[in-house]
Amino acid sequence: MTTLHIKNMVCDRCKKVIKDELTTLGVEVHSIELGVLEIDPKSVDLESIAGTIEAHGFELIESKEEIIVERIKVFLINMIDQLPIQRKNKLSTMISDELGRDYSSLSKVFSQREHITIEKYFLRLKLEKVKELIQDGSHSFSQIASILDYSSINHLSGQFKQETGLSMSEYKTMFQSDRKPLDKIV
Repeated sequence: MTTLHIKNMVCDRCKKVIKDELTTLGVEVHSIELGVLEIDPKSVDLESIAGTIEAHGFELIESKEEIIVERIKVFLINMIDQLPIQRKNKLSTMISDELGRDYSSLSKVFSQREHITIEKYFLRLKLEKVKELIQDGSHSFSQIASILDYSSINHLSGQFKQETGLSMSEYKTMFQSDRKPLDKIV
């Protein structure tokens, strides 16, 4: 079994695209999760696999630092996808527990590679989810704040205004979407 690490996987469609394309290429895919692919090593050469996934906006990653960064991103994206967000501990503790390393070293690697802190990246993910939920129209602003683990609607409103330049009400009345794809947050 060969484990490959893949950058820019953010959703189930990403997994499906990669699995379908690699299966077409003749690769025996044993398992696929966001950021991680397990294949039969004898299936196809790595160059063909890399070319196939890069054609769809993904990238094979090999350095330890890049793998750490991608694992942090995947962990945070999964947190955002499983609403309501339920934190048992501080974000730093949760990330440290998930990756089995001390948070200060993880934070340093992430900041050096992405030129943004983990906290700022997580805030941007949350705000993209806020935009999605506003556009969906099925939740009040207070419900959105609660679902995304904000201490109050005022806290969410302040962050939203600071990051987007718009109040949540102004954003709601806009018809156009300025949402960013999750793989383009950084």
